Amino acid sequence: MKKTEDFYEKVYEVVRQIPDGKVTSYGAIAKAIGATKSARTVGYAMNNSLKSDAGLPAHRVVNRNGVLTGKHHFNEIDLMQKRLEAEGHVVENDQIKNFQEVFWDPFELY
Repeated sequence: MKKTEDFYEKVYEVVRQIPDGKVTSYGAIAKAIGATKSARTVGYAMNNSLKSDAGLPAHRVVNRNGVLTGKHHFNEIDLMQKRLEAEGHVVENDQIKNFQEVFWDPFELY
């Protein structure tokens, strides 16, 4: 279990650094922490964070196409979208409209 906890904490460290008004992807986080093929595990970490760390901006993590694939894990089905829209993002059909413009690459930090 320790190994999983360490991985999750690395993920959360990156997520805490996502700037306001920006989003990133599961794969970009995986790459930043040196686990390139672990995007799905980053998703598991984000799901877990919703149960344990209410202050983590989990709503800013989407899939590689800007789709809100994690929305089902929030307390309300549209909470992820509401939080993104409150930060100025435009979301249509569960996808961030100008994803490339608001994408933040955490790999530059590491």
